[in-house]
Amino acid sequence: MNDVVGEVLPLALGVAISPIPIIAAILMLLSPKARGTSLGFLLGWVLGILVAVVAFTLLASVLPEADDSSSKPVAGTIKIVLGALLLVLAVKQWRSRPTGDAEPPLPHWMQAIDTMTVGRALVLGFLLSGLNPKNLLMGAAAGIAIGSADLTTTDDVISMAVYTVVAACTVAVPVIAYLFAAERMAEPLASLRTWLVHNNATVMAVLLLVIGVVVIGKGIGSF
Repeated sequence: MNDVVGEVLPLALGVAISPIPIIAAILMLLSPKARGTSLGFLLGWVLGILVAVVAFTLLASVLPEADDSSSKPVAGTIKIVLGALLLVLAVKQWRSRPTGDAEPPLPHWMQAIDTMTVGRALVLGFLLSGLNPKNLLMGAAAGIAIGSADLTTTDDVISMAVYTVVAACTVAVPVIAYLFAAERMAEPLASLRTWLVHNNATVMAVLLLVIGVVVIGKGIGSF
């Protein structure tokens, strides 16, 4: 199981270090309905991550394997394809990075965060984590790694839990911290938001490049 956990941790970090959902969570924490919307968003974020990794783990568990237990060509091929897609996303992110000191435009839906209800925040969190192409690729790679590893059910559950906790931590930490120290968190959150907005594309490009190469390497090693 340790090998599988080591394989899914970089993928979980790839989901965790996603500037857009962190920015969304910060904007909710700075909005009039901070507590309700931020908790709804966090719940949706965790559910989306969990649903994706569970679904792909179940799919991977029924993949056909070769007679040689050390060779897993189907899982290896899928990992190589997923890694290549992550590299494509890395190039796209790098080319979209801003130049100069101008603040990059944020998604239009962020303008409605101040008036967002708890239910809509939950749905938004689920969509950003479970259906976002980049996060879906991470969840697929993690699920393939877990489901194709011939682990016990308990080890599968632990591996998926580790992936989910790590992937959700960067949204969970500011939300939970805000609940206990709202006034102290306001200024640091505003500063973090500004930095993330300016460095979103660059951070994601580098992260996707590194993880894409790692996933491709794991795929090649499966043959």
